[in-house]
Amino acid sequence: MIQAGIDIGSRSIELVVIEEGKVIVSRQAESGYNPVERVQELLADISFDRMMTTGYGRASLEIAFDYPTVTEIKAYGTGAASLHPGVRGILDIGGQDTKVISLNENGKVSKFEMNDKCAAGTGKFLEMMATTLGYQQHTLGLEALKGQEGIEINSMCAVFAESEVTSLLAKGCQRADIALAIHQSVCRRAVGMIKRQDLKTPILFAGGVANNACMIHLLKQTFGDDLIIPESPQFVGAYGAAVLAGL
Repeated sequence: MIQAGIDIGSRSIELVVIEEGKVIVSRQAESGYNPVERVQELLADISFDRMMTTGYGRASLEIAFDYPTVTEIKAYGTGAASLHPGVRGILDIGGQDTKVISLNENGKVSKFEMNDKCAAGTGKFLEMMATTLGYQQHTLGLEALKGQEGIEINSMCAVFAESEVTSLLAKGCQRADIALAIHQSVCRRAVGMIKRQDLKTPILFAGGVANNACMIHLLKQTFGDDLIIPESPQFVGAYGAAVLAGL
C-alpha cells in the first residue's frame, strides 16, 4: 500500500509518500496565498492508496478534497517515533509557532505545549531579524556563529525585539554579535518550554529552524548528544501523517 502525508504549514508545504515504511517521494513548496493550488501541483503525478493531511492549513484540504486530517501534535509524535524509535521528546520550531511534545515509552503523545500567540521564538521571528540585520535568511545562523557574546535581547515581543535590534545597530554593535544574541533569545524560550514540560531525552529537533546551524549549536550546549537532528527536519509531520494514513 502506498501512503501519502501532507503537512501544510504557514510558510511551506511538505509531501511525503511511503511504501512499506520507506520514503519513495518527498517534495516541498512554499504555501503561498493559495495552498490548495500548491498541493495540486505537488500531487500532479503522484499515485497513492491513502492520504492523511496535517498542519496549519489542513482544514482547507479537507474541504477541497475530503482528505482525512490529523493534528500536528499527533502527526509529529508519530513521525518522530517512527523515524527514531526511543525518542521521548520533540521540539518543533516552525514558521508560526513553537511546540514541545512529550512521548511516553511507547512513542505515544503524553502531553504538549504550544506557543502560537507571538511570533517571537519562531521561524518568522528569525526571518524578520535577518531582514533587519541585512542578512539572507539562510545565512543568519552561520553569521551568528561568528558573533561574540555580551549582548542580550530582552524583549519577549517580536515587534519590540526588532526595535531593540535597530537600537543596537545604531549604537554600533556588530551585526554578528546581535545575530548571536537573537539566537540565544530563541534558544532560551525553547529550553524554557522543554523544562516546563519536563521532557525526557532524547529530544528530536524538527521544523524549519532545525536547519539553522546556530540554533543546533546552542541547543547542543544544553542537551549534547541527547538532541537528535533528523535528516529532513521539516518533513517529520508529513512523514507521520503518511504513517497514520495506513492505520
